[in-house]
Amino acid sequence: MVSAVFHSPIAAAEESAIKKEAANAGSTGASMPKSIKTAAPTVPTQAKPGYDWRGLLLQVLPPLLGLALLVGIWALVSVGTAASIPGPLETWKQAVELFSDPFYRKGPNDQGVGWNVLFSLERVALGFGLAAAVGIPAGFMIGRFEFLSRMFNPLISLLRPVSPLAWLPIGLLVFKGANPAAIWTIFICSIWPMVINTAVGVQRVPQDYMNVARVLNLSEWKIVTKILFPSVLPYMLTGVRLAVGTAWLVIVAAEMLTGGVGIGFWVWDEWNNLNVKNIIIAIFVIGIVGLLLEYALIKLATAFTFEEVKS
Repeated sequence: MVSAVFHSPIAAAEESAIKKEAANAGSTGASMPKSIKTAAPTVPTQAKPGYDWRGLLLQVLPPLLGLALLVGIWALVSVGTAASIPGPLETWKQAVELFSDPFYRKGPNDQGVGWNVLFSLERVALGFGLAAAVGIPAGFMIGRFEFLSRMFNPLISLLRPVSPLAWLPIGLLVFKGANPAAIWTIFICSIWPMVINTAVGVQRVPQDYMNVARVLNLSEWKIVTKILFPSVLPYMLTGVRLAVGTAWLVIVAAEMLTGGVGIGFWVWDEWNNLNVKNIIIAIFVIGIVGLLLEYALIKLATAFTFEEVKS
């Protein structure tokens, strides 16, 4: 028995339309009808990064722990020495009283710590300035000309290791005064780093630059100002930074021996008065001033140091 299947005209028309649309979509690459299109997956939005508290903590926490360790050792030593060395709290109270009026004057040998620091900085500036005026040009000459390099290298190697304080009696003998002798000592200890670093910088200038200058027939002044100086500037600033640090170290010892006014003389005078609190305060003052000088010169050297851009 054969059974017949009957389709309504409307159902047949819809089925034919769907098949036709599917065939067109497959041949032309068109998208599926909106009624059967799948929704695109949504990408979750990333939250904005917050403040880097971890980085700040890593920068601040280690120095604070170092200072806390120093204060803790200081407190233990002060307790163990039966009050020979004052503790941190006593010294802090003395420092607050001392810096309440750092620029008082009660006589030539009784002045505030502020005046003593300024007088020491003045001596350092004079001695260092003279050393820069002599040492930097000498470094250029020694680095530029091989004959001068061979001539002065043995002298520098002989005189550089001599302790700066060994030059102080020579200064007293020649200049007949404590203040010029201290400036002379700063000069002689500051000149070597600037001479050596400047000469090394000149010698490390690429030979191609000098060949170009020779081809262009540049004058010596043009070679120094246009080629050598920009290339040597980072080396020169490094020598300046080392020289200032050495000068600040030496001035304290020189003033202890020569007397007068200055942070070194103030330390020695407080020792004669058995005022250990002020000596400890002076140690911190010397360290802070030296740190500020070092920081300023590092920033200056960084501003004039050009690093090569890696491709």
